Amino acid sequence: MSFRIQNGQVIPTQQRNRRTDGASNKFEKAFIDSLNKEKSTVKISAHAVQRMDQRQIKLNDEDMIKINDAVETLDKKGAKESLLLYKDAAFIASIRNRTIITAMKDGELDTITNIDSAVKIK
Repeated sequence: MSFRIQNGQVIPTQQRNRRTDGASNKFEKAFIDSLNKEKSTVKISAHAVQRMDQRQIKLNDEDMIKINDAVETLDKKGAKESLLLYKDAAFIASIRNRTIITAMKDGELDTITNIDSAVKIK
């Protein structure tokens, strides 16, 4: 129920019929999709998979849970492109897309550009 104030008095207003042309359904679907995206797991790009194979970097389910938690934390803080340091590996991740872009061994870290944040995952 909604109200309006007129001459200092609260007056209840009648609710108008909602549009049922599908516009509200489209918005609702988009809203729910955005909420589900927030809870989605981190993906690994084909390039990152190739680099992980070359460098013999293996991740199990527990590792992916920790990486996902780190990405979630970075997302809440507004990060966009981040360096994730985990065990003896480093990953560059797109936080917005929730995707690991590339992977390298810790010893290969010389110069990293185009990131706005970094996190060491324990």
